[in-house]
Amino acid sequence: MSAVAGSGALDVLIVGGGPVGACLGALLLRTAAPHPARLSVAILEPSRPALPDAAAPLDARVSALSRASERILARAGAWDRIAGPRVQAYERMRVWHRTIPSSSPDVLVFDAACAGEPDLGHIAENRLVQAALLAAFEERGGQLIAGELSGVRIADGGVDVESTVGGFSARLLVGADGARSAVRDAVGLTAETTSYRQRAIVANVATERPHERTAWQRFLGTGTLAFLPLAEGSSSIVWSADESAAHTLLAATGPQFEQALEHESDAALGSVRLLTERVSFPLQRLAAHRYTAHRAALIGDAAHVIHPLAGQGVNLGLLDAAALAQVIAQGVREREDPGAERNLRRYERWRKSETEVMALATQAFDRLLAHGSGPLARLAQRGLGWVNRSEELKRIFIVRALGLTGELPDAARG
Repeated sequence: MSAVAGSGALDVLIVGGGPVGACLGALLLRTAAPHPARLSVAILEPSRPALPDAAAPLDARVSALSRASERILARAGAWDRIAGPRVQAYERMRVWHRTIPSSSPDVLVFDAACAGEPDLGHIAENRLVQAALLAAFEERGGQLIAGELSGVRIADGGVDVESTVGGFSARLLVGADGARSAVRDAVGLTAETTSYRQRAIVANVATERPHERTAWQRFLGTGTLAFLPLAEGSSSIVWSADESAAHTLLAATGPQFEQALEHESDAALGSVRLLTERVSFPLQRLAAHRYTAHRAALIGDAAHVIHPLAGQGVNLGLLDAAALAQVIAQGVREREDPGAERNLRRYERWRKSETEVMALATQAFDRLLAHGSGPLARLAQRGLGWVNRSEELKRIFIVRALGLTGELPDAARG
């Protein structure tokens, strides 16, 4: 089994160079950099996006990045590459149930000013975040390997990996390769997967009224519809709809879909016009039973997938990356192996409890607010108005949405 470029075994090999895997790589090379024994880190990723051209249309796949994620991306050396004309800060959220009009005083409004913050987060293209992180990773000496995983053999002293471009050795193998993680399967980790029986429909749209730097979300009874503000005045829609409704929406003509969007959003932003093709994907919950095995760890969607209605998927993955980078760096400073069992178990205990809380919360929102019809659901729906009348409760929710609660990694603390 050969190592990268004849340089000996890697300290860490990350399979998957999406935003979460690339963030881990960039953080490892910065967090452990002051130590004399600098880590050798490689990412195995079959393809990489280039930083989008300034004049290119905005992509429909975007993420809402929390304040914690912004800080992590800055620590990784990527935020300066991300922030700019293609990124939109949003200052407010308006959340309401279909039983009230969008102009009702019972609409739940979160305003960054209530928490003394300049904004609630940023809407950024996934490809922009990924490209910026990979550039930051390579800038610090990380190696990007254009290949795919084909086999894994774990021994006491390290991990041997076969790929489509040859073999590698590492002291720690990290799976950042998504919900269908090949690493998770290869190291014998299992996961519980539950279908929501919904599909998410994503597209960019132009709206008659300005988005006002506001994220708009309506619970429909058959799912959730969100309008996320984009930098050039348009919006990204994320429509989580029951499968039967989703198939009807995807089969509709452009004008029919636009009419449905306007109706289901209660015309909060006026008439709507599609700017991109509709993209859809099935929604599921995934929870790995364990996040670590001998000399292996899972981060991001390889470890957990939650409902997108709270927009926390990428944020949870970036927190995973920051937590794992921190425990590895601490171990290195104490002259421990990057794949030491003690450090991996600490990471697992830390992040598993945090992600399970968020998964349960989003599942409850989906059942009670997006789909519920019984007494408990009606109580939850009325609760939106009650929360809106309490500035103290709203501040609590805002801090949670900013990602500034719980046991935060150092990189998320600013």
